[in-house]
This record gives sequence, C-alpha cells and structure tokens, in this order.
Amino acid sequence: MNLDKKKEIVTELHEKFLKSEIVFVTDYKGLKVSELTDLRRKLRDGKSEYRVVKNSLLVRASEATQAVAVKGQFKGATAVAFTDRNPVVPAKILSDFAKTNEKFKIRAAALNGKFLDMNGIKALAGLPPREVLLAQVLAAMNAVPTAFVRVLNGVPQKMMNLLNALREKKEKEAA
Repeated sequence: MNLDKKKEIVTELHEKFLKSEIVFVTDYKGLKVSELTDLRRKLRDGKSEYRVVKNSLLVRASEATQAVAVKGQFKGATAVAFTDRNPVVPAKILSDFAKTNEKFKIRAAALNGKFLDMNGIKALAGLPPREVLLAQVLAAMNAVPTAFVRVLNGVPQKMMNLLNALREKKEKEAA
C-alpha cells in the first residue's frame, strides 16, 4: 500500500471516529471470510460500520478523537466497529456474534471518549432499545402526576364519605 492510500485511510477513519458515538475494538483472528461478511452485513443493517485496518493506521486515525481511549488495544488481528447513532445496537450485534463464534473477541470500546471493558459492553448490550427506554421514562413521568391527583382527590372523597355517614346517622335518629 502506498503512502497516499495510507493517508487517505487515516483521514477517512479520523473523520469517522470524530463523528462516532462508540468505537469497538475486536479480534477477528481465525474467522472465515463468510463469517466476517455476515458480521459486516448485520452491522450495516444496524447502521454501523466494521473495518479491518492496520494497527499503525488505527493509532494515527485515533489521535484527537474519542477512539484514543482504546488506542492501547490496537495490537494483533484488529478490526473496529463504530457508529454515529445508537451505541446499543452494535453492542448487541457484536455480543451476539461473539456468543456464537468462539474465535471472535470484543476487546474494548470507547463510548464518548470513555474506556469500556467487557463488563461495560455487556451492560450496554443488555439495555433495552431507545424507544423502550423513552416509553419507560414517559410512563414514570406520567405516573407521578397521576398519583398526585389521586392523593389530592382522596381528601375530598374521604370528607364526602364522612358527611354521607353523618347524614345517614342523622336520618336514622330522626326516623
């Protein structure tokens, strides 16, 4: 590969790392081409990208980006997955792929510049989709005013019950 092509790859990756929400570092050693193609297709469907790049180019491309948090992981057979959208989707795809392919390993990730180890990645992959989280937040926000209205409504309701009981008692005494 000539110098111009290397510079082009570094520039392209640098721009993508700048825009990315999350960058995963994976070890693909021992996987078949068909398996890698399948993984790429799944990630592409999830609006993510998967690239196999030389480690020296990854180190250069990660400078002054959030991917610098995983710079120490660029060794051996390295590939990166990244997205500028919802970070949960590629985390789930990569975690599921790692469960079915023993040779595939997720080394680490950089989420908005913060280093994530395997425990952090598993926690991220275990999150429900964004839409479900938003629905849960909305339900919680809706529950607070509803409960407050019930409490406020309870005071006059108890007062009405007391007055009705007094009225019935007076009617019985008068009869």
